[in-house]
Amino acid sequence: MAHPSQLGFQDAASPVMEELLHFHDHTLMIVFLISTLVLYIIVAMVTTKLTNKFILDSQEIEIIWTLLPAMILILIALPSLRILYLMDEINDPHLTIKAMGHQWYWSYEYTDYEDLGFDSYMVPTQDLTPGQFRLLETDHRMVIPVDSPIRVLVSADDVLHSWAVPSLGIKMDAVPGRLNQTAFITSRPGVFYGQCSEICGANHSFMPIVVEAVPLEHFENWSSLMLEDA
Repeated sequence: MAHPSQLGFQDAASPVMEELLHFHDHTLMIVFLISTLVLYIIVAMVTTKLTNKFILDSQEIEIIWTLLPAMILILIALPSLRILYLMDEINDPHLTIKAMGHQWYWSYEYTDYEDLGFDSYMVPTQDLTPGQFRLLETDHRMVIPVDSPIRVLVSADDVLHSWAVPSLGIKMDAVPGRLNQTAFITSRPGVFYGQCSEICGANHSFMPIVVEAVPLEHFENWSSLMLEDA
């Protein structure tokens, strides 16, 4: 959960998000080293009293400033490609959920069950109870079992939307007439908040996403109650 004045990412709640955090730290360190080197060269060139009229004809410098950026790009590209392929892997999901974007709410359908689906609307500010978050709470949460591979099929009914949960490392566009898919595993129980991340109209900022990860026994009890009420 994000908090005021937060500068970094939210705490990771999935293996993919942990990999993204490690990649961010890795890339940030490379950027710091490059910035330090460039700053040192600028200061040295401005303050030195020595001159070399053949400096631009040096083959050694040409080789260095060609090979060094290439090596840096390789150091960034290899872990980046690894994470890209890791995010695309969907191995034997235990549960498949279809998330459909509407103006301006989300609907969820648990495709492994015959009749389990619901609409998820934002809770108005005046209806919030103590401890709930303004603009982030919904009347129905997407409940999933913890430590289980979950596949989410994302689409839209009207305009472009985007299903995004930062702590899970997920952002998938919802395109009308197209079915996109993503997968994740929650590494700990908890409630994880997200929002539509594609401008979709006047109430774009009022269609939150709430994912609740619970133990398997609690999920089975919840799904039984939902099926009874259907």
